[in-house]
Amino acid sequence: MRFTIVTGLSGAGRSSALRRLEDIGYYCVDNLMPELIPAFAELCMQPGHFRGKVAAAVDTRMGDFFDSIYAAIDTLKGMALKLDILFLDASDEELVKRFKEVRRNHPVSGSGEILTGIQTERLKLQPLKEMANHVIDTTTYNVMKLRRAVDSLYSTEDDNRLLVSILSFGYKRGIPIDADMVFDMRFIENPFYVPGLKEKSGLDDEVRGFVLSFHRAQFFLSQLSAMVTALAPHFLSEDKKQLVIGIGCTGGMHRSVAMAEELFKRLKEAGMKVTLEHRDLTLEKTVQT
Repeated sequence: MRFTIVTGLSGAGRSSALRRLEDIGYYCVDNLMPELIPAFAELCMQPGHFRGKVAAAVDTRMGDFFDSIYAAIDTLKGMALKLDILFLDASDEELVKRFKEVRRNHPVSGSGEILTGIQTERLKLQPLKEMANHVIDTTTYNVMKLRRAVDSLYSTEDDNRLLVSILSFGYKRGIPIDADMVFDMRFIENPFYVPGLKEKSGLDDEVRGFVLSFHRAQFFLSQLSAMVTALAPHFLSEDKKQLVIGIGCTGGMHRSVAMAEELFKRLKEAGMKVTLEHRDLTLEKTVQT
């Protein structure tokens, strides 16, 4: 198990970094009392609770409780896990600017002076910064740049692939609300009206053969496959990790199913990470029965 402690100066992007870790598959907890961290890590390694990647954010808002982080780290080092510490930093000037923009008091500043709070916190966190495996200085960063910095340190090759989720559906039950792209297969002749095919579905070879026999179906599949493959890196560069493609026909039983199956096959062969679901297939079969 990989266990990451996320910490750093208030306003430097700790929460944004933790959210990014969650996006790439980490099980994350925020503001966990340091003395509870070893027990939490132990629980995450138990059968039935196992988490391959875990991150816990800690900060100085805990007051004196924060000091137990060092004992917690010593305990974690003796456990059967891979421990690392991610520290978020930024210049005093930039942190003052950020606190002024959001009109918040610094959590460590008892006097209310932002700069005093920053300097006090920086001094308190210096030993932890020196222990950190990774330090990200976010002085010149926006949120997107911080996400990319976290990705460069913690993403696996699979995390950096676009997930294409293909969903067949029937228009009679509505367009999927989570679809990013929707394509209408009603430009292909309907197998519903072909003798011997009405009771079958797009999963059957006879229906798939009929649907895919049309030149326009092959043209559509080649164009859509090429477009998705070409656009995948650009979606990722804009931090979009999943693309949901809706493939629809009237009932969601014949044309959409056959075309979704073939699109899934082609994208899989192109090396893409793809999932496939037939939303209305079972419902439509039940209705016809």
